[in-house]
Amino acid sequence: MYGSGLKGRTRVSNVGPGSRPQSKGEQEKNLWSSLLNGVASGRKLPEKNLLVLGGNAELQREFLETLESDTSRRPQDRRRKKPPIANESALGYTYQDVLDADHDDILARLSIYLLSESSPTFSALVRPLLTSKTIRETLVVILLDWAVPWSWARQLRDWIRFLRGIAVEWDDDCKVAAEETMKEWQQRRRGAPYESGSASTNDTSINIPLGPGEWDEPLGLPLCVACHGTEKIEALEKDHGWREEEFDFALQYLRTVLLKHGSSLIYTSLSVPNSLPALVHSSLGIHSLLKRQTLKHNVIDREKVLIPPNWDSWGKIRVLREGFDVEGISSGWSVDIKLPSSLAKHPPSSHPAAEKDHATFTPPSTAHPLHRAPSPGAHGSVVRVYEENILNPYKDRPSTFPPIGEVPLDITAPTMQAFLKSAQEQMQKLAEAEAQPQSTSSTPFTTTAPNTSTPTRTPAKDGARVNEHIGPVQFNMGGIQVDADEMVRKLKERGEENAYGPGTPEGTKNEIEELNQFFKG
Repeated sequence: MYGSGLKGRTRVSNVGPGSRPQSKGEQEKNLWSSLLNGVASGRKLPEKNLLVLGGNAELQREFLETLESDTSRRPQDRRRKKPPIANESALGYTYQDVLDADHDDILARLSIYLLSESSPTFSALVRPLLTSKTIRETLVVILLDWAVPWSWARQLRDWIRFLRGIAVEWDDDCKVAAEETMKEWQQRRRGAPYESGSASTNDTSINIPLGPGEWDEPLGLPLCVACHGTEKIEALEKDHGWREEEFDFALQYLRTVLLKHGSSLIYTSLSVPNSLPALVHSSLGIHSLLKRQTLKHNVIDREKVLIPPNWDSWGKIRVLREGFDVEGISSGWSVDIKLPSSLAKHPPSSHPAAEKDHATFTPPSTAHPLHRAPSPGAHGSVVRVYEENILNPYKDRPSTFPPIGEVPLDITAPTMQAFLKSAQEQMQKLAEAEAQPQSTSSTPFTTTAPNTSTPTRTPAKDGARVNEHIGPVQFNMGGIQVDADEMVRKLKERGEENAYGPGTPEGTKNEIEELNQFFKG
């Protein structure tokens, strides 16, 4: 009955004035077209965003190759043309298609934005990318280079300040979206199911309180820190004398400060297989239906370190090496990442709205209080603590370091007008010093200091002192050793004989000299 009705409706719709009935093949073709169009519209490709901060253009390209590398790809997929990477200007862009395990289906389109400089000037380029809709679908990756591990703490601090400066200017919708995103990430710590773009809280799950130092400074965005180029570790050992103490300190430091932001940590290399694709895809909620990838932590192999989000704790950090001040580094980091007064809109103590904004991304009230012990790191810059332990080999190593807090962290350069004014004052002082009259005597050969009876040094005396030091000047001429002083004396005598003539008496010479002096005077 249902089939006859369907045929009747089909016959009526296909037959009309001036039209011919469609054949059975045409009807099947139209049916398949409508089905395919419906499936295509229903399977809209999910879009995810990856914001890569730090590194130069070459390091960023290597990182993206590591993210896309997959040894199980089929030959036809490897020959496929890769999208270009435009990262030579201020804000770069490229994209990647995340394929399923069988490489037949595309799971998501990954839009990748690249920025190398942490100057607040470039925040205007990143701010439009972080909206109330895109915050849930965005992962921030801070890229560090193993070629300069002594600058990691300072670079990480600058990028955290950069992100906090953007979060200060978010509207209410963005702040709500950021707060919900942070709650979702904390729920993942408790083992609750997580679906991208939706808050999935399980009321029956046990509310496990946060440990000390966890989620103290949430940024409103999922964060991952990648230390790229582990093949350079060997050069650090051979050329710069790095030992296990330096590697362990850098790892403990990063784990401590990243624990405050709920961030993950991974060491990557283009030549060593790693879990970077699995970490990034799982952080963005991209999961394969054919093959489920698991992230397993690794803190032993220093070339394949992996700290998944919400896995670490102070106790696990202390186990790596004794003597590391976790409490001091954690508390000092909160001071270092505060925005400078020039970037903060309103001081938290003077504007109530600022206090509300500051409390937007604070951890839940169930967080454990921090039981800090007094330590040097709690009273100064922990960035300097890192740089004192991880020294820059290309700078002079001072024997003693100045006390923490006496040297300012940031150096403010003078303005152009102030610099030109100071330069003009220096030039005027030099001109006045040159214009002062110098005291001279009547004879150039003997001078006497004022108010004294002791004669000063004269050119004649100076020449005698010089001759005493250097001795006679001799040189070789045609194989004969010649005394220069003796030759000059003979030339003078010969010149006098030529002037007065041979055999001229002494009295005549004196008269001639008097006449020459008379006409010269």
